[in-house]
Amino acid sequence: MKLKINSVFFTFLFIFSSVFISAQHEVANVGETAEIEKAEKSFDAKKMIMEHIGDSNEWHLMTLNEGTAEEKHISVPLPIIIKDETGIHTFLSSSVAHGHEHDGYTLHEGQLVSTKGLEKATLFGLIGGKQDSGKVFYDFSITKNVFTMLLSVVFMLVIFIGMGRSYKNSMMPKGVGRILEPIVIFIRDEVAIPNIGSSKYKRFMPYLLTVFFFIWINNLFGLIPFFPFGANLTGNIAITAVLAIITLVITLFSANKDYWKHIFMPPVPILLYPIMVPIEIIGVFTKPFALMMRLFANVTAGHIMILAIISLIFIFKTPLLGFASVPLALFISVLELLVAVLQAYIFTVLSALFIGIAVQDHSHEH
Repeated sequence: MKLKINSVFFTFLFIFSSVFISAQHEVANVGETAEIEKAEKSFDAKKMIMEHIGDSNEWHLMTLNEGTAEEKHISVPLPIIIKDETGIHTFLSSSVAHGHEHDGYTLHEGQLVSTKGLEKATLFGLIGGKQDSGKVFYDFSITKNVFTMLLSVVFMLVIFIGMGRSYKNSMMPKGVGRILEPIVIFIRDEVAIPNIGSSKYKRFMPYLLTVFFFIWINNLFGLIPFFPFGANLTGNIAITAVLAIITLVITLFSANKDYWKHIFMPPVPILLYPIMVPIEIIGVFTKPFALMMRLFANVTAGHIMILAIISLIFIFKTPLLGFASVPLALFISVLELLVAVLQAYIFTVLSALFIGIAVQDHSHEH
């Protein structure tokens, strides 16, 4: 019955969308084609979506009177911290916003650029020799993603320090601890112990709990569409890469001799070693790569889908399309609430699994 109801609901939405899209084309045929094309050029859905899912040196809130002489941008300035050949520069992003220049720097589409011909230093650019260390500037600014990350850290500290203090007087948690304690127990009993083992799981519990709540909270923050939330932190591949690297480092430094023996002396005939050993070594790095890409792709895809559906209202220039796109976007947003906790759970489970493989004893008798 639920399946039939869902099918009817989506059928209604898409039929409703088709009706108004067709109506829009009829209006265009009457004589408003030129006006509609001009309006469509003024709204760039791709640019809007990329600005949302990308990082920025300022927190843009809204634009008033867009496309007119009285256009005004409302943004929250963020601290700019730069190191170049002339020294360290610190100022707010408002000093270089909207074409203004300060100390040889300005903002272009929310990104900090140099007006003196300097490139922003990148790790791979410097290591690979593609960038000259004397012709680059080092950006240590508090960007939108960095601000959100610090906000989530403070949020977690307040919650869990308060939760920890509540246990000093009683073993029964109080306040938000009553909600979080079952989750902590679930991570321990259903994630850590089954994958790592009852004798070795305790030393890894702080990391597993931290990474689970960090990903979950930031996934939820990214779904709140107003300041100081809405940043695509867990959809930033640099963030997911660091989390995956931490899992890799913990795995390698916790690994026992059986783990390394399985990699360099796999239980196969010696003639297959030239094939199996490289495969095992590659497998060590493909595991964290999968962690990185899975979280990045799923979170980013959710943001893009919601924004793309909402953009249909502005692309076809009819508010009536909102009767279809808004409910559909709302439905996907509700699904994203499930994805938020699901991706945190998957990342934590796989991290525990990889660590468990490294610390548990392996039998090669078979």
